Parts: sequence; structure tokens; C-alpha cells
Amino acid sequence: MRLAGKRALVTGAGSGIGRAIAVAFAAEGARVGIVDVDPAGGEETLAEVRRLSGGFFFAADVSKAADAEAMVAAAVRELGGLDVLVNNAGVGVAATLHETSLEDWQRVIDIDLTGVFLGCKYAIPVFLNQGHGNIINIASVAGLVGVANRAAYNAAKAGVVGLTKSIAADYSARGIRANAICPGTVDSPWIQKILASDPDAAATRRKMEQRQLLGRMGRPEEIARLAVYLASDESEFMTGSAVVIDGGMTAV
Repeated sequence: MRLAGKRALVTGAGSGIGRAIAVAFAAEGARVGIVDVDPAGGEETLAEVRRLSGGFFFAADVSKAADAEAMVAAAVRELGGLDVLVNNAGVGVAATLHETSLEDWQRVIDIDLTGVFLGCKYAIPVFLNQGHGNIINIASVAGLVGVANRAAYNAAKAGVVGLTKSIAADYSARGIRANAICPGTVDSPWIQKILASDPDAAATRRKMEQRQLLGRMGRPEEIARLAVYLASDESEFMTGSAVVIDGGMTAV
């Protein structure tokens, strides 16, 4: 098993990519702390994880410092330490810049960027104390190229990529690796929610699929397989990378 003996904490693990990562980690032998603001979704993920390995659920809002500090403390308490932190929790707002309200802007920045900062802020001292640690931040191709109608999301995910590189620069010599995963369009609950409110959902889905050279959206499990690699010792020479997995979306 590629992650045998490792202890991981995954935020936004109540559904979608976060759930897929938590389950994939457990299948490879890791014990997993599941963090989500939604207790129902978190408990569903925990049930899947416990069929494969050990784990626990912790309800938290990653944008709140007290919650972020408490989730890391819970991982240390429940798992006996922490080897891998996956900052996955995120939200998005469909709007151009001038159409984005300050409230929506702040919500996206608070969860997608500040939430990553806080998770890292409280996990890094644990990693420094034990002499090793691994951070995987879920960014997006929207952190690398402009995506129309996603002003706040673009800004937040670009920040995640920059923050990941900063962490690598500051802490790699002290045993901490940090990498970002930049997915393209993934068939996740967020996409399904967008389509559910679209009067021409079939046409919109086709457009989303056609953004990728492979002609389809990604699957959460495909992102999870990359996360397993980055969490494993197989990737021990990787740090500070923004790894694109987008079906060719940004190739042309």
C-alpha cells in the first residue's frame, strides 16, 4: 500500500474531489481525518473511509482560525500525528469582476485562499516539530489562466498557487513539501449544481466537456489518484509544483 502508516487530514471531504481523495488515501492504507462544514456529507465519507482504514470526522469552517486550529489539533489527537494535509475546501461564484458583490468576493477569498493559509499555518508547526510534512493544495487551472465569469475564483486560486510556492521556498529545507493540484473542469457536485439551475443544461454540459481536448470532464477519482502520488514517497523529489490535470484544457 502506497500510503501505509501515513496520517492525513482532508478538508472539504464531504463530497466531490475531497471525498474521492479521502477514500483513495484510505484504500492505500492511510488513516484519514475528514473535515467538512456539512456533517451529513462528512459522516458519509467517514463511513466509506472506515470500510478501508481508520479515520474520524471533524466539522469545521476552514475560513475561521479557531476551526482550522482545532481541526489540526484533532488530527494530532485522533491519529497520533499528521503527515499529509490536503486543503481542498472551496467555493465559487459565477460573475465578472464588476458583477461580483463585495460579500461574494470576500466569501470566495475567505474559503478558497484564507482557508488554505489557515490550514497550513496550524499544520506547519506540527510538521516542523516532527521533522517532516506534506501539503497538497487543491488549486485550479483558474489559478494559472483566466477563466471567464470567475473573477473571485481566479484570484483566489492564483493565490493558492503562489502560496504553495512560497511554502516550498520557506520550508523545503526543513522537511516539508508543498505542491498544488490544478484540475480543469471536473464533474463534481458544484458542476452538477450549476447544471441543475441551467434551463439548457445539456448544451451547457457539452460546452464544458468540449473545453477539454479529451472531450469530457474530469472525474473526482482521477484527481484523487494524483493526490495519492503526491502524498506518497514516490513524489519525494517534488515540491513547489503546480501540477495540471485538465484533459488538455490549457494546452492550446
